[in-house]
Amino acid sequence: MNHPVVDKKNLGLIALAWPIFVEQALHISTGVVDTVMVSHISDNAVAALGAALQIVVLCLIIFSFFAIGASVVITHHLGANDREGADQIATTAIAVNTWLGVVVSLAVWFFAEPMLRLMQLSDELMVYALPFLHLMGGTLFLESMNFSLCAVLRSHMHTREVMVVTLGQNLLNFIGNAVLLFGLFGAPKMGVVGVALSTVFSRFVACIALWILVEHHTHLKIRLRDFFYLKRARIARILHIGLPAAGENISWWTAFMVITAFTARMGDTALATQSYTMQIAYVIMLCSIAIGLANEILIGHLIGSGQFERAYTECLRNLRIGLGITACVVVVAAVLAPTLFALFTDDAEIIRVGSLLIRIGLLLELGRCFNLIVINALRAAGDARFPVLAGMLSQWGIMAFGGWLLGSYFGYGLIGVWVAFTIDEWVRGLAMLHRWKKRKWVKYAHRVRAAAQAES
Repeated sequence: MNHPVVDKKNLGLIALAWPIFVEQALHISTGVVDTVMVSHISDNAVAALGAALQIVVLCLIIFSFFAIGASVVITHHLGANDREGADQIATTAIAVNTWLGVVVSLAVWFFAEPMLRLMQLSDELMVYALPFLHLMGGTLFLESMNFSLCAVLRSHMHTREVMVVTLGQNLLNFIGNAVLLFGLFGAPKMGVVGVALSTVFSRFVACIALWILVEHHTHLKIRLRDFFYLKRARIARILHIGLPAAGENISWWTAFMVITAFTARMGDTALATQSYTMQIAYVIMLCSIAIGLANEILIGHLIGSGQFERAYTECLRNLRIGLGITACVVVVAAVLAPTLFALFTDDAEIIRVGSLLIRIGLLLELGRCFNLIVINALRAAGDARFPVLAGMLSQWGIMAFGGWLLGSYFGYGLIGVWVAFTIDEWVRGLAMLHRWKKRKWVKYAHRVRAAAQAES
């Protein structure tokens, strides 16, 4: 039976975006806090942690593609007032992501060392990176469930609940880090391994909390047999959105990992500088990420209800808001860059080069804003293939090749790499904006809406 499931007056950008902003800030602060704490061991430990985390993040991207696809398809059903169809998609997403998480966890556990060797890590860094990756990677199935559960809550517009769970997870992680890293309350000093154990425990607690919240707020009942009875048509609809999204994200991260291998050859100091800079850059891009995800939810509901013209203007309005906020944040970061790097290290060369990279971010982050907001809108409208095709071309042709050309071949180091990053983001961003303004996505929006109506 179809019945109203969405109160349209609650579809406000800021109301949806600010909890996502806080949630994403908390997610990123986990890496920042881990990096700050591990920096008390050595810069080598930070470099090792940064390299291992790139493999973990690549795995998280694999999990995210099913969550992204499910979130968009769920919003289409909710926009069409089809609660039953939304629940069926949610159940499928949680089940498939759980199985995917089990497979990836086993793969990382058994192949952690070859993965790290491919990233050109020295023996000194492997001492820190290998045990960390074994623990973090071997329990990734918890994170795969968390991704799908969060996607279900967000698509139902329960962004605040996801934020609260992430806050609790961060607090547990911080306390666990302090106890196991520094040996508080008589606990053994476990170094980087202690950081990994703390993260795994906080993931487990968050997973339990999210299961409870999904059942309470959406009344979704998932039985054991639902993990084995999977309907191909539902998986296909999720993959139609999620697989291209995964392709684009995986392309970016693999290109970035190739660049990291180039950076590793520049020396351990360059690798540590990149690790510190990326932690700060993640914080800068938070506003764009939050607005992009909130925009995706709004566009998905509007597409599901057939309001295509309103979706068009809503995206452009939200893009203007995102650009304005991002500009303010990146200016502040550029001014405070030396102080921010001093929180991590007292190495003068790392502070000097890292601060210059953040100031290049004055251009970089505005270009990235186009991608994070408009790509999400295109995906919510069902136009998922163009972003991945354009993305792969630019990420490998400009970002990876340009990073090697400017950074290694011409010898500009990390400065050259960041210039290549900037050119890539602007080329892709303007291409996405052109796609949206030309309304190339409308024909795909008609198709995904028809598919949701056919299943309802």
